[in-house]
Amino acid sequence: MNKGDLIEKVAESVGITKAQATDAVNGVFDAIQSTLKGGDKAAFVGFGTFSTNMRKAREGRNPLTGATIQIKAKNQVKFKPGKALSESVN
Repeated sequence: MNKGDLIEKVAESVGITKAQATDAVNGVFDAIQSTLKGGDKAAFVGFGTFSTNMRKAREGRNPLTGATIQIKAKNQVKFKPGKALSESVN
């Protein structure tokens, strides 16, 4: 499923236009993104939790040349599925 498929599913299940569903889906994504940028978690009971984790700077290797390179520190987005989501998939 991609973003377009999600928009179609939302429009069908809620009975709204695709334009309205696009606005709703984009609004949800924007809200999650701004929450994570602020350093907070976005937790949805039964679905899961989005959070960030700071990865330290480290050394890596260029697979073509074997030369060592410096990999910068960065925030990494993590997702931990909720119990209901995990059980529905298995």
